[in-house]
Amino acid sequence: METKFLSGMKLGQLATIKNVIQHSADDSIARRLRNLGFVEGEEVKLVSYGPIGQDPLLVQIGFTRFALRSSEAMRVEIQH
Repeated sequence: METKFLSGMKLGQLATIKNVIQHSADDSIARRLRNLGFVEGEEVKLVSYGPIGQDPLLVQIGFTRFALRSSEAMRVEIQH
């Protein structure tokens, strides 16, 4: 099965968060994403892209919207 990431979602698409990839034992970015609500089982929606290219991405979890850099979105594994 192919691994899919938040950074590869299409506008308006809904997905379920599977995992946040941790690059080291003390990965502050992965910890921050989890603290913001990017945890397994949460539904996430891609709302918009930034004005230049596709950076940042505007995503929504519940009623809260977050702007994520593409590098951060590539750490969030999703499933459809």
